Amino acid sequence: MISISSAAQQHFVKLLSAQPEGTNIRVFVVNPGTPNAECGVSYCPPEAVERTDVLLPFDGFDALVDEVSAPFLEEATIDLVSEETGTQLTLKAPNAKMKRVADDAPLVERVEYFIQSEVNPGLAGHGGHVKLMEITEEGYAVVQFGGGCNGCSMVDVTLKEGIEKQMVATFEGELKGVRDMTEHQSGEHSYYK
Repeated sequence: MISISSAAQQHFVKLLSAQPEGTNIRVFVVNPGTPNAECGVSYCPPEAVERTDVLLPFDGFDALVDEVSAPFLEEATIDLVSEETGTQLTLKAPNAKMKRVADDAPLVERVEYFIQSEVNPGLAGHGGHVKLMEITEEGYAVVQFGGGCNGCSMVDVTLKEGIEKQMVATFEGELKGVRDMTEHQSGEHSYYK
């Protein structure tokens, strides 16, 4: 479920050595499955362990995950990264905002997951996002841009050269293309006009 690098494990062992005996770490997601999901790591004293927690044994400590956070921490990684400015613990959880879907899930669920996990993190750096509105019978994903993407002069390039190429390649034989229903001049929806 969660991969912790050896450097991060050593770091946790060192931190836990200064805590009361029996203290481990807890990895969690606040607001899991939403665009506002935030991941974190905290100390977990023995009295805070719940019987429904998932226990992940590591060398010198255990990591505990509550049952609500568990599906959103699939494929999560924790590492200790050294940079010029110092050393910091990094937690990457690609499924925190949306739980990973099965490979045989309906196309609409797989496309939605792809948008949330692959497309939107890139757009977020520019204050934007894209939302799947529907998949047409003809095999087109209809999307709506929002945030910083709405009205951006580069949205056509982003759609055709980025999003559409990625999605058609990922869902080869299932998707023919991607259509934008946002009227970028006025912020209204143009696809259905």
